[in-house]
Amino acid sequence: MGTSTVLGTRALNRATLARQLLLDRADLPVLDAVAHLGGLQAQEPQEPFVGLWSRLSAFDPSALSDLLTGREVVRTHLMRRTVHLVTAGDALAWRGRHTAMLRQRVLGTYRRELAGVDLDELAAAGRAVMADGEPRTMTELARAVAERWPDPGPRALGEMLIAALVPMAQLPPRGLWRTRAGVRNVTLSSWLGREVDTANGDSSDPAANGDGSDPVGRALVRRYLAAFGPAASADLRAWCGVAGLPAAVAAVRGELVAFRDERGRELLDLPDAPRPDPDTPAPVRFLPAFDNAILGYQDRGRIIDDAHRGLSVAGERVVLVDGRVAATWTVGKDDAVTVTPLHGFSRTDRTAVAAEGEALAAFLSDGDSHGIRIAEAAR
Repeated sequence: MGTSTVLGTRALNRATLARQLLLDRADLPVLDAVAHLGGLQAQEPQEPFVGLWSRLSAFDPSALSDLLTGREVVRTHLMRRTVHLVTAGDALAWRGRHTAMLRQRVLGTYRRELAGVDLDELAAAGRAVMADGEPRTMTELARAVAERWPDPGPRALGEMLIAALVPMAQLPPRGLWRTRAGVRNVTLSSWLGREVDTANGDSSDPAANGDGSDPVGRALVRRYLAAFGPAASADLRAWCGVAGLPAAVAAVRGELVAFRDERGRELLDLPDAPRPDPDTPAPVRFLPAFDNAILGYQDRGRIIDDAHRGLSVAGERVVLVDGRVAATWTVGKDDAVTVTPLHGFSRTDRTAVAAEGEALAAFLSDGDSHGIRIAEAAR
């Protein structure tokens, strides 16, 4: 297929559902699913469990907890300067490639406070403090270097150190199933027993490497398309936030196929990746807050209407009906799931939403609740 082939919104929707394991629940080990998805956004620690329950057959939440305590997956700042749950291998391979972006995003918030601070010196000081291997909160680390840099304040220093300058892992019990725990950090290399790959880590323009090599960037392009394609370069940038990827896209373009969307944007994809028939039935799915399937694109029209786009960045949990965001959902103190439609449901859709909601309530409560309430449509 050439770039003249147009993929409509419904075709893109079904491709996204297939790549995101939302068209059929996958029979995959949890580690493989986390790797395939390129990680899961996880600043709300319990949300990845719902995301994986909606994607995997017979998902056991203890399996994900065991991967965290076993250091096979890790919670760390990565794409878009948000906390992600990623495999240990991806954390080590990708973290250096995100360094420049992480610095710039923290500076976007604290540029005034950090004016005059030599960030390389601050990074060295932070690493020296963390060299003893002791876990620290962001505030504890900031206070440890505050005597040298008293003006910025602990928040600015801590955010820059934890989210950008020193690759960190958030330790369990943070992120374990049904566990409430604050954030304690250790360096990623000490937790995983390997150094972070620093290749290309400080370059926003891979072509500046002389030979144009950027193996991490090329891998990011391929991995993104496997989980999100077909997609535009702007979608790739929106997913990871990393600059300099056009050179990586150009380097792998010969491996890819190209399409157009209905707006005329070029979409790239892996040639053998699934692109289901647009009429493929799509089951009801409950998604957690900040789910990949929505936040992984600059143009989210394939899965959510523009009128409801704000839900995707407001932390609302959503329900997919026929593959599109059609409702929000919450869990009450009685463990019942309450669904609030964004528009009216047909009788068939209402029955399907109720059945999936009951299954989710049972999962979240270890079978103690099958309660589901469907409220009046939001106005």
